[in-house]
Amino acid sequence: MVPLRSISIFTFGFLLLFLCSSLAEQQQFAVDGKVLELDESNFEAAISTFDYMFVDFYAPWCGHCKRLSPELDKASVNLAVLKQPVVIAKVDADKYSRLASKYEIDGFPTLKIFMHGVPTDYYGPRKADLLVRFLKKFVAPDVSVLNSDSAISEFIEEAGKNFPIFIGFGLNESVISHLAVKYKKSAWFSVAKDFSDKTMEFYDFDKVPALVALHLTYNEQSIFYGPFEEKFLEDYIKQSLLPLVLPINQDTQKSLKDDKRKIVLTIVEDEDDERSKGLVKLLKAAASANRDLVFAFVGFEQWQDFAESFEVSKKIKLPKMIVWDGDVEYFSVIGSDSVEDEDQGSQITRFLKGYREGSVIQKHIISDDYKAFRNSMFLIGALILVLVVILVSMMMQSVKEEPSREQVDHSTSLSEAREALRSGDKQDKID
Repeated sequence: MVPLRSISIFTFGFLLLFLCSSLAEQQQFAVDGKVLELDESNFEAAISTFDYMFVDFYAPWCGHCKRLSPELDKASVNLAVLKQPVVIAKVDADKYSRLASKYEIDGFPTLKIFMHGVPTDYYGPRKADLLVRFLKKFVAPDVSVLNSDSAISEFIEEAGKNFPIFIGFGLNESVISHLAVKYKKSAWFSVAKDFSDKTMEFYDFDKVPALVALHLTYNEQSIFYGPFEEKFLEDYIKQSLLPLVLPINQDTQKSLKDDKRKIVLTIVEDEDDERSKGLVKLLKAAASANRDLVFAFVGFEQWQDFAESFEVSKKIKLPKMIVWDGDVEYFSVIGSDSVEDEDQGSQITRFLKGYREGSVIQKHIISDDYKAFRNSMFLIGALILVLVVILVSMMMQSVKEEPSREQVDHSTSLSEAREALRSGDKQDKID
């Protein structure tokens, strides 16, 4: 029989060991404003410890990663003191490749926000102050309740310009709570319980309930008066996540990933040109009447590689319009793809009509792999041309050398012939 004293000592030792390990783990993952360095041995424990963790999967040799690092250090201090803190962590994905593979890391840096252990890709700003404002949305209430005009103004100021903002005037939060959870990573959601006539005038709605969508970056707003059944409400929210006409660049292109609508893409020479800005205004009018499509534009000067994917070059007359599926297929409308300077509104209308009537040619974009293949073919062709030139030069040199030998032989024959003449031979022997 084991003495009771021995059991007590064993139990006490076990409890002491458990408490020490727990304290060590808590100390390891302390929320102190410092960026955590994680690896394969402690990563899963970290994401299960914190409700919200922002992770930078980096490579030590990556220049972008090196520039991002001090921004994360600054942001980490401010995020740690939030009522619901967001912890920033880093993983050397080049070294810990198994962990990188698990979370599908294929470039550096790759940024993810882990909410209750579930990862979501992060495509927002990377400067410290904007990063803090961006991440605060993830820990904010799904639907904020605003009880005064000042609360509305403060909410909009706090939300910033990086996401669309939805304000339900005269709506109960339960009406949009489900959709607010579903689209939380893409927008701010709120309901205003008490507001003045001045606020109604400012946001340009004349009855309630009304759901107002704001795109502060693009100085746009739209109003939805219902019906507030979930299907209609979700359609409006999905269509309002993007501005009426989206400028395409490396950052905004990612926002198209979850939108299933076809994209009416207009390729202009220079998006900063006044003529292009005028065309964008006309595209906004068309977008308002065709909310089942996404309208976007890109400048050839700003993003030549992207424009060239649609068979556009410096020789092609711009602007040019196509309808893109967001992946590898696009459609050219027969006889209506180019937009002339005169009466562009009518040309846009004719283009959309042609697309809806099916008067199109289906094409595939020129992928990066294809362009690389094409460039390699050009290189191979150039090498073959060089080899052909070298071979032709060698042959010509050979031809030049051959007559020289014949000339020597002929000279020798003439000498022999003269000698024969002197010897009294006949002329036909010379030939």
